[in-house]
Amino acid sequence: MRQKQSVAESAAEGERGNPLASFVPLIVDAGVPMASYYVLSHGIGFSTVAALGWSSVVPALRTVWGLVRSRSVNGLALLILVVNVVGLALSAVAGDPRLMMAKDSGVSSVVGIAILLSVRTRRPLMTAGLKPWVTKGSAAGNAAWDRLAAGSERFRRAERRFSAIWGTALLTECVVKVIGAYTVPVDTMVWLGTVLTVVAILAAMVIAGGGCADPMEKMVAAEIAAEAERTADAGGADAGSGIPVGAEAGAAAAAAS
Repeated sequence: MRQKQSVAESAAEGERGNPLASFVPLIVDAGVPMASYYVLSHGIGFSTVAALGWSSVVPALRTVWGLVRSRSVNGLALLILVVNVVGLALSAVAGDPRLMMAKDSGVSSVVGIAILLSVRTRRPLMTAGLKPWVTKGSAAGNAAWDRLAAGSERFRRAERRFSAIWGTALLTECVVKVIGAYTVPVDTMVWLGTVLTVVAILAAMVIAGGGCADPMEKMVAAEIAAEAERTADAGGADAGSGIPVGAEAGAAAAAAS
């Protein structure tokens, strides 16, 4: 559950100039809870159930803070917040550490399923993070994206495939972690679960990046260049006529009357 926030925020930041910033949420949402669990359980003497529950508080609080700081809510961010809150509520009544770990993955699988279902909609959930990455946040890039999204089936197919890859990776990770929750010692599964999450995220980044984001970025760049050429051609035609655009329009109106 807690690592799904880092997935969404890492994708949503899309910062070309500072790629390391994309890994900060992953470090906070995976590393801090894992360290908290071992400190609480082995250092302070909390029960396994209590340590698992309290170690999930930091990612949940960070989700709320991120939404307050950005002063905006997208569908994926809202879904992640709900998943975190539900997960913490269930943690309080689970009582069984293995059930808590299985529940954690089971509830968070909602994120993966929701992403997969959104592939059938006009705006897949992962588009919120993909678009600023591809367009680099520029006005020309955003305009090119909108034109391609409206007129290029190849572009839309890549957009849907990006979310499908992420959804599949996250859902597969959840299934593996549920199995591990009942077959691996709890202390081992705490760090192994983090490893599985990192592997799933890296696999999705490599596959979706090379197969979807990179081609889309090239299509956006080509569309920006094409639009610049169209603008230049239109400007050249107006200049070549020797008549200002406003005067040309007035002459046309006079002729029509």
